[in-house]
Amino acid sequence: MTNRPRRALRRAGLNCALALSIALALTSCGSSDGDSGGGDPADVKAALDKGGSIKVWAWEPTLKQVAKDFENEHPGVKVELVNAGTNKDEYTALQNAISAGSGVPDVAQIEYYALGQFTLTEAITDLSGFGADKLRATYSPGPWNAVSSGGGIHALPMDSGPMALFYNKDVFDKHHIAVPRTWDAYADAAKKLHRADPDVYITSDTGDAGLTTSLIWQAGGRPYTVNGTKVSVDFSDKGSTTYARTWQKLIDDKLLAPTVGWSDEWYKGLSEGRIATLPIGAWMPANLMSGAPKAKGSWRVAPLPQWKPGASVSAENGGSALAIPEKSGNKALAYAFVEYANAGAGVKTRVDDGAFPATRSTLTSKEFLNREYDYFGGQKANTIFAKSAADVPGDWSYLPFQVYANSIFNDSVGKAYTARTPLAKGLNKWQEASVKYGKEQGFTIE
Repeated sequence: MTNRPRRALRRAGLNCALALSIALALTSCGSSDGDSGGGDPADVKAALDKGGSIKVWAWEPTLKQVAKDFENEHPGVKVELVNAGTNKDEYTALQNAISAGSGVPDVAQIEYYALGQFTLTEAITDLSGFGADKLRATYSPGPWNAVSSGGGIHALPMDSGPMALFYNKDVFDKHHIAVPRTWDAYADAAKKLHRADPDVYITSDTGDAGLTTSLIWQAGGRPYTVNGTKVSVDFSDKGSTTYARTWQKLIDDKLLAPTVGWSDEWYKGLSEGRIATLPIGAWMPANLMSGAPKAKGSWRVAPLPQWKPGASVSAENGGSALAIPEKSGNKALAYAFVEYANAGAGVKTRVDDGAFPATRSTLTSKEFLNREYDYFGGQKANTIFAKSAADVPGDWSYLPFQVYANSIFNDSVGKAYTARTPLAKGLNKWQEASVKYGKEQGFTIE
């Protein structure tokens, strides 16, 4: 009960920021107060020679060492790294700073699902002029697709979240259950596990917009289409209905642990083997190591179960990029840092500190692929993650107001978990609410 007002306040603040964001787009108020967009590679070299300072808003801890290394390589440059809050908190602060015209950082970490909101309002810089358009082959398809739209490159991928199935090998071995290769087999394994031990669940899920859209993505669903301010939302496509049909079985048979993700209870369930799998992004290992250390040696990684036997399709779950706000006062120097962190020497530094790469060269390097994880019993899990990254279809789109859409997910789809509302009906309600909001903000809904 005590958390409700706090959540309501956060949502109210976020929605106000989003409404302002859309208003800015529709009234063409996305102009820059800094050096105007485009840029040139020569500007980057000149900025490094001249030196100066940039402010970077990011919550990703591996950037601390990257910033130090960048400063050491360029003694005339100062990088001020600021944690302005994670995801929605930072986005609200960023939009408020853009609206106020002051306090805007030179670089901002933005998750892929949220990029559209800032791209539409022209609040972030097209990096093509600096040479970002030449980096397409540097990145795996999912992250690159997320940062490029309308002929522009609006950020450089920072990391990626190709999905895999993390599973507790000890639990599966104890009950003589095979690791599922398809989602139908996953549902069967869920029944067998829970029947063998009523305290064990195949996974936990109380309603997660990110997981839902990722699994629809993998199933071939494309509920969102976006063309500037023209958008469509349709959860009646085959991929969406395929996901809903299978996940409904898990909900109906009460095979999903009613445990809120990322809570202490959730980590305890992972540690004690009561939550047996996690279909999630490849950035998860560090979280398991720190959050469920007692389960070291019990967990393994397998490819994500498939919707069709014999298929090899994955999806992204999470991941973020570094963007340069249009009102940055030092775009060329900011770009130098972004490219260093996300396409240069900073990539290895971040991967060594636990980040999951978006760069093809790292994903295919022997050093990366041969890394043995003690936590996973010596397994070379990166081989699975790298294959997953290559299997992500690159034609997925998020809504320009996906941050808002995700914030209302549990008002509709979430009721499938709490009020026995059919999942398909919940998706339809989510669609209706998203369409209503889009129309209110001036989007053309097709």
